[in-house]
Amino acid sequence: MTGPSTPSTPAWRRWTAVLGVSLVSVGLAAYEIAPASVAPIVRDSLGVGPAATGLLVGVVFGTIVIASLPAGVVLDRTGSRAAIAVAVLALVLAGVWGLRAGERGDFQSLLASRVLGGLASAVIWNAGIDVVSRLVTERNRATAVGLFTASGPLGFALGQAAGPLVAGRAGWPVVSPAAAGIAVVGLAVFWPASRGLDRSTGAPPSLRAVAAVLRTPAVLHVAALGFLAYSLYLFLNGLGPSYLTEGLGLGLGRSGLLVAAFPATGILARTASGLASDRLFGGRRRPVVLLSFLVAAPVLLVFTRLAAVPVLLAALLLVGFAVQLTLGLSYAYVQEVVTPNVRATAVAVQTSAGLAGAALAPVVGGAVVDAAGYEVAFLLVGGVALVGIGVAWWAPATG
Repeated sequence: MTGPSTPSTPAWRRWTAVLGVSLVSVGLAAYEIAPASVAPIVRDSLGVGPAATGLLVGVVFGTIVIASLPAGVVLDRTGSRAAIAVAVLALVLAGVWGLRAGERGDFQSLLASRVLGGLASAVIWNAGIDVVSRLVTERNRATAVGLFTASGPLGFALGQAAGPLVAGRAGWPVVSPAAAGIAVVGLAVFWPASRGLDRSTGAPPSLRAVAAVLRTPAVLHVAALGFLAYSLYLFLNGLGPSYLTEGLGLGLGRSGLLVAAFPATGILARTASGLASDRLFGGRRRPVVLLSFLVAAPVLLVFTRLAAVPVLLAALLLVGFAVQLTLGLSYAYVQEVVTPNVRATAVAVQTSAGLAGAALAPVVGGAVVDAAGYEVAFLLVGGVALVGIGVAWWAPATG
């Protein structure tokens, strides 16, 4: 897709396409988190425990980790625009399948539908970043990609807020297909706006060129930044509520509101990261990711020393904003250290690395809490942020 290379293409049309595919991703994120928003109802309806309910969410992200790299390779050799349309249809199918399974009380079939949703997610996320990067000029690439990645926390927030309302009116099985419906609306905006902007940038990459991406030091370096940032992000998301309730004695409702502020900052941070990089630093990515870890590290290292609720809220907002600067920017960053014909593969590597950190952090963090307590766990995650400073300092230059 080469929209920016066609001067006659109006900017409003390209940005409409960006907003359309971002709306697709909002629906995708709402689908991914849907079971968590109605977990107690799902458990009572299906007669399963918390672990099984958690699996309905976890299986989607596990599928993305596995499917992301193959999806990126295929996208580089085919095209992202049509792939998004096919993946949205697969997401709708997964939603309807899940609806029928939920109405029958068939947990295994419901779980299988979520695997299909995970496959659709891997394609939509990687293809979305690829297509957004090609729809705008290089000067605005990080801004557009940041806007797209902000769809993740926005979709999570929408899914968590609207899920119980939909379940109350129509039943919990309707929540997933309702989220997929948002993606359909996004596709209806994206598809006509992006028509004619999907010409190839050149010959499809050879398998040798694709394999070379996995051996490119700059790609692995940026992927490491994503792994570290997602680890910090999910550590606080996963263990933050437990620390506030068990460590500080706050009520569950109060601690939930505090921790909810953490991902909420992502809507602003992921958009601001690209805008700052494009406008303030002339397209350079390294200063922004370095600032991200420089801010997060000291706050995490002293986090267990903070007791006043206003101070804790300020700390969560600050760390949440800082960490998600890297989450928003890394997907534009990784594309700029490879040749254009393998960008989707590079994005797929970034996706797999980031979600691997997201999957490992709560598990490792929980084990450290069990073995040594919260203070040691937060010191450890502060150390991870210090490592991030070093990795960001030596990150490849762009711009």
